[in-house]
This record gives sequence, structure tokens and C-alpha cells, in this order.
Amino acid sequence: MAGHSKWANIKRQKAVVDAKKGKTFAQLSRAIIVAARSGIPDPNSNFQLRTAIDKAKAADIPNDNIERAIAKGAGTLAGDSASFEAIRYEGYGPGGVAILIEALTDNRNRTAADLRGAFSKSSGNLGETGCVSWMFDQKGVCVVEGVKSEDQLLEASLEGGAEFYEMIDNDRAEVFTEVSNLEVLIQSLKEQGFQVKDVELRWIPGNYIEITDADQGRSLLKLIDTLEKLDDVQNVTANFEIADSIVDVIMG
Repeated sequence: MAGHSKWANIKRQKAVVDAKKGKTFAQLSRAIIVAARSGIPDPNSNFQLRTAIDKAKAADIPNDNIERAIAKGAGTLAGDSASFEAIRYEGYGPGGVAILIEALTDNRNRTAADLRGAFSKSSGNLGETGCVSWMFDQKGVCVVEGVKSEDQLLEASLEGGAEFYEMIDNDRAEVFTEVSNLEVLIQSLKEQGFQVKDVELRWIPGNYIEITDADQGRSLLKLIDTLEKLDDVQNVTANFEIADSIVDVIMG
């Protein structure tokens, strides 16, 4: 299970180093648009939309921007004709690492071309649909803070239908469950007094490739960084483990 947290820790380090406010705004706004379009444009009745709005507020996106994104998704924003769709792309990075990319785009050809260019520059390949997704399972994840007792966390997790949890710090944990059970788990954890700081859907690899070479690790993280900076990309997941000592060398 250690790979789950290690990958999450790498992503958090990268977020601190190279977070771009405008990029975050664009990603979260698109997530709201798609959530509002795929269901009822009311957060009280649409869990996906409610989660997207909570993330936007946590990133200090103004309420006006949030309301505009909801209206855009609902098709009630005057003068708007753009239509975003969620697409999953798959490929291989350096060392044969499997990579899943979740994108929201209004132009499939542009997005595919951008991704293909990013892969080719890093000795990787953008593959066909299904080439690596069989290696991953999608889970719902709750990031919990203020954990004082693992026994209490275990009890609350089991009561909420969680599959497992991982401590990622002295008082923080990630609790995993089936996607369909995520809302139940959130409610259970909150009722037990835990602080649910973040909620997301995450692809979990069934196996991992261990990266032991710093140059290969640097090339891989550079590819992931390039992919994440593309406007249409929402999330990138890969099936590799990398030792903390190698991460420290790469992060310099």
C-alpha cells in the first residue's frame, strides 16, 4: 500500500514547488462545468458538483467565478457555446511506467496532439484506449486531518464502508473506498469527528514499477509535470514507486 501515499506525497511536493494559480482556477472551473452539465446543476442534489465547488472555494476562487461555471455547465450562460467533455488518455512513460491522463476539452484533436508531443519529447508514447487502464482501479479518497487515534480512524472507516486507509503524516490519513460509497464515507467520518479536508476520485495502480535511477526519475517527473501544465489536463496518475532519497536528489 505504500505506493499510494508515496505518489501522493510526490504530487504534494510538486504542487508546492510549481503551483500555478491560473492553472488551478481553469482546472477547477472546468470540473464545475462538467459536473453541472452531467447532472442537476444544484450542489445540494449533485455530489460531484458539490465536491467540485468545495475544491474551488478551498482554492479561493471567487463566488462569481463559481456561479459562472455552474451557469456555463447548465447551459444558461448567455453567449456561451463552448462544450467540454471528459476524456481519459493512456500511455507509457520512461521505463515503461503506465500513465493515465484525465482531461476536460472542447477540442479532442488539439488535446491529443498536445499529449502526443509531450510524450514524444520524454521518450514516452501516447497509447490506445485501454492499453494501461486495466492496471488501475478507481477509488474514492478522503483526506482526513486531526487523527489522534488510529483505532478510532479504523472504527470510523469500517463503519463508513472504507476498504483501507493509509497514514500520510502523524495526524493525517487517506481513507479509500469504492466510488459509489464515497458520500457515505464522508458523512461517517464527519459524524465521528474527523476533519475531511479533501475528497477526490483517484486511480490506484494494481502494480508498481520501482524507479531507482535519478535520471530516469527526473525524466519521468518532467513528463508528468509537462502533462499537468497542459490547459486541458485535469489529473495525471502513474504506476511507479520512487525512494525518498531519489526524490530528494530530483527535487534538488
